Amino acid sequence: MRRFVVHISPFTSSLTFPLLQTLSRLRQYLLPRHFLPKTYSIKTGMAQIGLATGLMLMMSVLQAQEDAMPVSVVTPQQAVPIDRLRLSGNLVAVQRASLSAQVDGLVETMSVDVGALVKTGDQLLSLDSALGKHLLNQLRASMAAAKATRDENRRLVKEAERLIQDNHLAQNELALRQAALAESEALLQVAQAELAGQQQQLNWHQLTAPFDGVVSGKLTEVGEWVSRGTPVFELVATGQVYLDVNAPQERFAEINLQTQVQVQPDALPGQILKGRIEALVPVSDSGSRTFRVRIVVTDPQQRLFPGTSASATFDLSRGENTALLVPRDALLRSPDGRFALFTVTDGKAQRRSVEIGQQSSSGVEILTGLQPNEPVVVRGNEVLRDQQMVRIVES
Repeated sequence: MRRFVVHISPFTSSLTFPLLQTLSRLRQYLLPRHFLPKTYSIKTGMAQIGLATGLMLMMSVLQAQEDAMPVSVVTPQQAVPIDRLRLSGNLVAVQRASLSAQVDGLVETMSVDVGALVKTGDQLLSLDSALGKHLLNQLRASMAAAKATRDENRRLVKEAERLIQDNHLAQNELALRQAALAESEALLQVAQAELAGQQQQLNWHQLTAPFDGVVSGKLTEVGEWVSRGTPVFELVATGQVYLDVNAPQERFAEINLQTQVQVQPDALPGQILKGRIEALVPVSDSGSRTFRVRIVVTDPQQRLFPGTSASATFDLSRGENTALLVPRDALLRSPDGRFALFTVTDGKAQRRSVEIGQQSSSGVEILTGLQPNEPVVVRGNEVLRDQQMVRIVES
């Protein structure tokens, strides 16, 4: 084993034994043996002690950094609070109807099938109307007979009026003829009403579209007997759709008919359409504590279909005044209900009690307790202590 000699100068007499031990350990661990001379001076030892001290301080700093709590920080923003509420819902048709025949009858023809686009007044089906046509012809003949009787009685009354003037006819005869005329006119009106009723019954044998739309369901076929009121077609209007969303009870009061809203259909990714609030239903769903909001969606190209989903974004911003905003994650709530947050100064966490204002989607308004340029901890603040060393990391 190699040995070395230490020459001690007079001024080193104050060195204690622990220092010599440290010097010996430095010789053993800090430098390889072949780098050291056999004669080892105090001057060389003091240099190595300085080197060791620097290394120890560096290790202490590194160790302190390793022990520091990693946190993420953001800078508060002085901006106008933007409060947007996003809700999802389903598109529903403005008009949707189950169509049925107004009379009983046998289906004679079917003019449309499922998926057909129809206009108002287009014929959808017709029922067998042979018997109705025969009855219509009979009523037309009855009306013609009633009209002929009326005309004859009218002639007799005029004749009687002329004869009375010449004293060739009694006054009583004129009265009888006037009564017969009135009766014939009443019978003519009855015949006309019966004819109009039968004509309407015949028209009801033709089922037509009450509005523009698409046939979404066909529930009968040619040759089947249908009864009055039995659904035979499902018709859905596609020209305009509603978006129904359910607003939470704590935000429903902030929405009114003038609230700006944008609609993003899931069937049209990336497309944003303009919406208009049509109705606010002030009846809560007892299960979910929500209120329905109905929105009319403007889509001139008619690309939206009932039954698909969409999202509505409501602009609930309040005025144009700026405020100091921080993310919600920066705030900690105390058991007494007050709020606090952590800032970072010289690598240490500083706990600040703050007073908050309005909350929005862009952040929480800080009224007092924070300066605009102070970094705020948003990650790692859950277990952070006041004056604790921290290490800022990227979020």
